[in-house]
Amino acid sequence: MKITSIIAFCLVLIGALVWLMVGLFDFNLVALIFGAGSSAVVSRIIYSLVGISALWLIFYWIVYNPFRTTD
Repeated sequence: MKITSIIAFCLVLIGALVWLMVGLFDFNLVALIFGAGSSAVVSRIIYSLVGISALWLIFYWIVYNPFRTTD
C-alpha cells in the first residue's frame, strides 16, 4: 500500500503542476502532448488517473491520519 500512495502522490503532484501552468500561463501540457478535444482518449485517462490518485490520498489520509493523537 505504500507504493500505491507514493505513485498517487507523484500523480497528484504532477497534476497540480499542470493546473498551475494552466492557471498562470494558459498552457495545458497534457493537451499539448496527448491531444485536446473530445477524441483525446489518452488525455482523459491521464486526468482520470490524477483524480483517482487524489481520491486515494484522501482515503489514505482518513484511514491513516498522521496527525491523530494517541492517548
